[in-house]
Amino acid sequence: MADQNGQTNYLSRLWAGFIAGFLATLVFHQLMLAFLRGIGVAPAPFLPYSWTATEPFGIPAVLSLSFWGGIWGIIFVLIHNAFPRGAAYWIAAFIFGAIFPSLVALLVVLPLKGLPMGGGRQVSLFVTALLVNGAWGVGTGVYLKRYKGRPKNLAA
Repeated sequence: MADQNGQTNYLSRLWAGFIAGFLATLVFHQLMLAFLRGIGVAPAPFLPYSWTATEPFGIPAVLSLSFWGGIWGIIFVLIHNAFPRGAAYWIAAFIFGAIFPSLVALLVVLPLKGLPMGGGRQVSLFVTALLVNGAWGVGTGVYLKRYKGRPKNLAA
């Protein structure tokens, strides 16, 4: 049974993960999406910083994405200490973001929105998912490593 300090430390780690993932979505994910739209790679329906209302609650798309980025950030903070050290940490952060959130988006979220599973084999959608979510992973790592009030052992 964890003492009060241990429980507080654990909750602080989860909170730090959520905030890091939320902010990484607003900055790294959305800037990568803007870049990919600017060079003509990202498919038309995906716009950076979109305030289009989402279903069923009418929350702006960018805030909904940021919330889910925060949820993924909780998962990230629970496993990132197992990533390699040094430059390999950033590669692992990119790969984590590129693979896991992308798989969920392409195989679960798109069908829930009435779109084809996997994006209907659109290469541009697949590339966009990998790059924006990989950028999110790097951003989440950046914010976790810069977290000022981090509990002991929060950052790798």
